Amino acid sequence: MILTEPPIPTAAPAPPWIELPDDLTANILQRLGAEETLESAQKVCTTWWRVCKNPITWRVIDLDYRRCAASKFDKICLCAVDRSQGQLVELKLFCYEADDFLNYVAERSNQLRCLTLTEKDVLGTAYAKAIMKLPQLEELHFIKMDTVGPTDFENIGISCPTLKSLTFSNSWNEHLEFTEHAVAIGKTMSNLCHLRLIGQRMENKGLEAILDGCPRLESLELQRCSGLDLEGELGKRCSDQIKDLRLHFEDSASMGYLGWIMKQIQPQLTELKGIIFG
Repeated sequence: MILTEPPIPTAAPAPPWIELPDDLTANILQRLGAEETLESAQKVCTTWWRVCKNPITWRVIDLDYRRCAASKFDKICLCAVDRSQGQLVELKLFCYEADDFLNYVAERSNQLRCLTLTEKDVLGTAYAKAIMKLPQLEELHFIKMDTVGPTDFENIGISCPTLKSLTFSNSWNEHLEFTEHAVAIGKTMSNLCHLRLIGQRMENKGLEAILDGCPRLESLELQRCSGLDLEGELGKRCSDQIKDLRLHFEDSASMGYLGWIMKQIQPQLTELKGIIFG
């Protein structure tokens, strides 16, 4: 048949993601990172534009300066927090010199529950002052941050009484002195349930302060830590008191009692492996 008029164009079928509920779409967009969401994803279609304007999309924010041009990063950070409209509950931040931004977050995000900071060459005290404005904080993770002092830990513990999980990792090969930090943790973080320390040097009194002051502590990971002597009662106490105990020491003295335990159960582990794998 010969057409005498041009065919009427038919609309292309809508892409499947348009029919997804907003909360599911928001969950997907959160996995992209704030930079990609603001720079690209929100321009895909009107549905994504609308969801990207919804505060629910910004309840979890992941910001990393390596994922966008340096000239755009500050603006992206502020825009992401503004779009959360006070509903931000989790923030992951990887950047340099973000003291002002963290204060900006603290003043607008009193519901924040989880904060992960990864940064080098920063004044820890400036961060601590901002964190003290987050009384509902439950998880705090310092990654490659070396200048957070004992007083900072004490002030954070006092200001954030619901803190349950803490990570502190340094960025240097040499171990940092952590004994007084540990004493501050034991003194002010009684609700702590999970503690992870990486690359620290701590005397026994520091670990004893944590065990004494944190009765709810369920998991403890000490990775690349030195200075502890666990051959006596302290090693046994760790084994008895902590349900999930992970020790990765570089010096043999720190293995102490836990090393002895592993020796005792090695034959049983070998036998069990033979039963499972034949």
